[in-house]
Amino acid sequence: MISHLSALSLLRLFLALAGIAGASLARATPPHIVVIVSDDQGYGELSAHGNPIVRTPHLDRLHASSVRLTDFHAAPMCTPTRAQLMTGRDAVRTHAVNVSSGRSLLRRDVQTLPELLRAGGYTTGLFGKWHLGDNYPCRPQDRGFDEVMTFPSSHIGSVPDAWLNDYFDGTYLHNGRARTYPGYTTDVLFDEAMAWIKHRRSADRPTFTYVATAAPHAPHYVPERFRTAMAKRLEAALPSLPKLTSAQQESITRYLAMVENLDENMGRLDAFLEKEGLRNDTLLVFLSDNGTTFGDLYYPAGMRGKKTTLWEGGHRVPCFLRWPAAGLGAPREVTPLTQVQDLLPTLLECAGLAHKTPADLDGRSLAPLLLGATAVPPERTLFINFSRVPFPGKAPWATSAEVRREGTAVLWQQWRWLEDRQLFDLKTDPLQQHDVAAQYPEVVARLRGELDHWWRRVGPDANEPERVVLGHVAENPALLTACEWWNVFVDQQAQVRRGELKNGVWHVEFAHAGNYRFELRRWPRDASLGLTAGAPPAKLADDQLQEGKALPIAQARLRIAEKEWTAHGTPEATHISFELPLPAGPAQMEATFLDASGAPLLGAYYVYVERR
Repeated sequence: MISHLSALSLLRLFLALAGIAGASLARATPPHIVVIVSDDQGYGELSAHGNPIVRTPHLDRLHASSVRLTDFHAAPMCTPTRAQLMTGRDAVRTHAVNVSSGRSLLRRDVQTLPELLRAGGYTTGLFGKWHLGDNYPCRPQDRGFDEVMTFPSSHIGSVPDAWLNDYFDGTYLHNGRARTYPGYTTDVLFDEAMAWIKHRRSADRPTFTYVATAAPHAPHYVPERFRTAMAKRLEAALPSLPKLTSAQQESITRYLAMVENLDENMGRLDAFLEKEGLRNDTLLVFLSDNGTTFGDLYYPAGMRGKKTTLWEGGHRVPCFLRWPAAGLGAPREVTPLTQVQDLLPTLLECAGLAHKTPADLDGRSLAPLLLGATAVPPERTLFINFSRVPFPGKAPWATSAEVRREGTAVLWQQWRWLEDRQLFDLKTDPLQQHDVAAQYPEVVARLRGELDHWWRRVGPDANEPERVVLGHVAENPALLTACEWWNVFVDQQAQVRRGELKNGVWHVEFAHAGNYRFELRRWPRDASLGLTAGAPPAKLADDQLQEGKALPIAQARLRIAEKEWTAHGTPEATHISFELPLPAGPAQMEATFLDASGAPLLGAYYVYVERR
């Protein structure tokens, strides 16, 4: 019997001899693919990019041995970047455009990278952050991953995460079941990914391994040896840096210490691939999900801005690709504009699966560019837009989570057209200090026209909600949390501890008609706390959490579609529950806690829903 790999190799050879295969397809067997995405690590948080403090020898070696995309752009926020990576589409076409506020769910009707690779013979594994939906049908196991080790939402310690979960000895969801793993989060994720690769390598299928770290995202918990070494180095560098407060020094110390731990794990991964004989046949991709968190304070890497901004420092990130067996040529810089959407079609083509590439992508395959056969045309125009966290801001469109046309960055050659009002020429003004719109009206006209055309295509669907499906056999019972309140930002357990007086609606869909039980809670089940209780202070490995606020909750109100129900609690209660017959179909749902007089206090941060 001819194996999957050898059969595919023979097919490629036949196509090449027939003269109908592109340069990228006349290659060896499909590569193993490893994609590493760090969280909040900016372009400048690498010593190879001139950082004066951090030491990243292993990432520097990868940089030196890779094809480097030097004008590569993500979104300025993690969820939209991950949606772009997984779908090859602009974020506003995926519905996953925000870290919270009900806008982090990946639309169900688009194929994902792991689904496409799996259909082409790959086995797929996720280790780390998904952040494209914690409920069916948006979970990673629903969207193409065979093996899943993840934590919910945006970070360890998010609202739906295990209560008091920590970066040390943390709890993760392994194929849907909670399990505690000893060790520091980044070490654990790399350990598990390497163990899975080793286990799967004997099978006659190539592997796709996606490692998405929690680091260096906040909270900035890090092993002491990295923090101590970084504190000394930062102290020595202070005379040559902009003036920093003590709080800023502490934050930068922890943040860069997390980067150095990540770098150490990149070295462990490389040594593992070499030892297992996989290095040459592995296409390794490293990138970050958005711009820097603190680089603007001490080392902006020649750019303006940081995470969540449309300035260059908010979305230009490192991207390195290494595949020794493919003949990518000498390690080098590739300078045309590229974007995270490009990785899906690129990886499919490198895997010999270009025929599986969906037709309506916004990304384009870079395989010909990587193989030296062609170049990305310089006239390419890219668009960056995402949903803002709904806090008060200077621009009207920044105070709401609604995606707006004027919240777009348009990228073309060296030009950056921001907010439909400012033009910057990076060739003469890399720090984007001077608006030159009045000097280049022809450039403004071109980019505004392209923005109008793009928005006519994507705008009508940009703010449509993606719904959590309840009562489906794939997830019953299910947990709804405040992370999915529409246009309301609550995504941290710290906000739950503080008792932030917010409320919102969920966009849901009841999979089947039937009796549904709703259990409304201020605290999650695993906290074992009463409705009116405050949370006691808690000690984590690298932090001390303050006491959580007590609230006078006496009753609850549940609204689904046009109907409303009210129930009373008791002083010792941990929850207030409702059991209701409901029809199948979409609905809006709101769960509110009230005081003894019936006045609303806040929404139920946690609602457990089960179809009986």
